Amino acid sequence: QVRLVESGGGLVQAGGSLKLSCAFSGRTFGRYTMGWFRQAPGKEREFVGFISWLGGRTTYADSVKGRFTISVDDAKITGYLQMNSLKPEDTAVYYCAADPRLAVVSSEYEYWGQGTQVTVSS
Repeated sequence: QVRLVESGGGLVQAGGSLKLSCAFSGRTFGRYTMGWFRQAPGKEREFVGFISWLGGRTTYADSVKGRFTISVDDAKITGYLQMNSLKPEDTAVYYCAADPRLAVVSSEYEYWGQGTQVTVSS
């Protein structure tokens, strides 16, 4: 059973930065893709990006490309979402997820973190 524990959300002004963490445990992490999603009030869960733990292939949504960076730390078995140049429209609950597949659709991810709130003030 995979367990994902997120941390790092908070309140930041527009133009600022935040870094989210997602600690992975329970299985051989090298076989998984870590995805990041977000959900704003009244909206559907939205793909942010993913990284394949083995090989480090990344893919990002157009809305965050060039501002957000996904990475992993093998020693800490933790994934990260570095968010720069934040905008008010980035305000959402952010979730990390894990699955053996490379996927951009939330329904294809089997394991999920608890979510962390990111609020960007204007």
